Amino acid sequence: MAHEEAVQVQKPAEEVVVVAEVSSGPEKPLPANVDSVPVPESEMPPEKEGDSGEETAPKDSENENMKEETTIASELPETHKKALQEFRKLVQDALRNHEFSDSPPKEDAKTKTEEKKTIGSCIEKEDTSSEPSVQSEESQTDDGAKTVEAIAETIIAVSTSEDAKTSVQSNTSPENQQPEEAVSIWGIKLMEDDKTDVILLKFLQARDFKVKEALTMLKNTINWRKEFKIEELLEEDLETGSEWERVVFMHGHSKDGHPVCYNVYGHFQNKDLYTNTFSDEEKRQRFLRWRIQFLEKSIRKLEFTPGGISTIVQVNDLNNSPGPAKWELRQATKQALHLLQDNYPEFLAKQVFINVPWWYLAVSRMTSPFLTQRTKSKFVFAGPSKSAETLFKYIAAEQVPIQYGGLSKDGEFGTADSVTEITVKPSAKHIVEFPVTQKCILTWEMRVVGWEVSYGAEFVPSAEDGYTVIIQKLRKFGNSACEEQVVCNSFKITEPGKVVLTIDNHTSKKKKLLYRLKAKPSLD
Repeated sequence: MAHEEAVQVQKPAEEVVVVAEVSSGPEKPLPANVDSVPVPESEMPPEKEGDSGEETAPKDSENENMKEETTIASELPETHKKALQEFRKLVQDALRNHEFSDSPPKEDAKTKTEEKKTIGSCIEKEDTSSEPSVQSEESQTDDGAKTVEAIAETIIAVSTSEDAKTSVQSNTSPENQQPEEAVSIWGIKLMEDDKTDVILLKFLQARDFKVKEALTMLKNTINWRKEFKIEELLEEDLETGSEWERVVFMHGHSKDGHPVCYNVYGHFQNKDLYTNTFSDEEKRQRFLRWRIQFLEKSIRKLEFTPGGISTIVQVNDLNNSPGPAKWELRQATKQALHLLQDNYPEFLAKQVFINVPWWYLAVSRMTSPFLTQRTKSKFVFAGPSKSAETLFKYIAAEQVPIQYGGLSKDGEFGTADSVTEITVKPSAKHIVEFPVTQKCILTWEMRVVGWEVSYGAEFVPSAEDGYTVIIQKLRKFGNSACEEQVVCNSFKITEPGKVVLTIDNHTSKKKKLLYRLKAKPSLD
């Protein structure tokens, strides 16, 4: 990116001029903005006629960012430190005792045989050393039986006591020590390095730092992964998966560096896709396996280092998504919610719902009891008119796909070319100037979210006797789907001057202007 905003000059009341400097060096990414407290669309005030028309995303008087809770042990509160230390010890003991296995370790057969021989030998010795008795034969038999039982009980008790005394020595003995169980989760071997702390903290956070509950959750997750055959699933070639790649995909990163996953439910309006995905239990299970495979592969790309990125931002596009009457989709969603919450704790940095229809809030209340309060606190809802602005609070415009109001697409610019965001006031003309002092080819792309404005571009030479060149004649851009989403212009500059962009907002609503530019040396 080759520009930086310099000075904003207030012209007469309705006109704003922004002067931007042009250079050939890369521009640094925009600073990470802050996000907001989630507010359901139903609680957002409706837009009024004659009002500023600004599409207001959820706000809070005190801004917060999307930084996840610390995963550095030394930075934890004291109570959390103690919980983590206790959890580490319990996990270490569980690995040593093979508690994560399907069945407990079998006792050594050799030890059992030797114990039986010792008991038999002692009983035999006691019998041969006993004195003759003057009691009756029956009494001798009874007493003899009792004596044998007593000897056996005594020997077993002594043997158990001795085992307890020497357990540490026998366990540490190379020939007797059982190898510690090796357990991995999301590609991380437990207790191998400090990445384990990041994983353990996820389970602790999911159970409010109740250590025993966190251990139970971890064990259940490990067992589920074995039953679901996660490792085999990662290598499985799910041929039908290509049908779902438009429904679920990863694209870009948030302002805090979290990978962003998009779920586009509107594609399920396609009857064939819906039938092939949800019409029976077998197909629903196949989709669920594909979705878990996709999630597993995405998770394994996370850092899992203390202080690193170990969560994902999810964007759920509900535009044209099947309604609540679709029983099969509801069943699949309910099953997935249970599974994900039970076995993938604390992987969400933020869950953003965009293009939320009126019926969704009612459905969300039905699924809400299945979610923890901690999970629900990460949810953000936005209606169609607020979706783009809400996304920009968490994801920079250069990282947002063009279908969601951003500038991320294949072409001249990439995600490394940062975008300038400007608010165009209602019933106002906004002018952006790019001064140029050397010969070059200047390229820029821009869009206004929702459009309904007029846009034009021209080159004005610095020389008084120079002629203004019209690059883009001022014309109105509507908001229909057939209108151009992004305008890209290029102009060869042969003399000092400036490129002037004009955005004329005729509406009573504020508009979001996005633009970026770069200059390449001209060979002529």
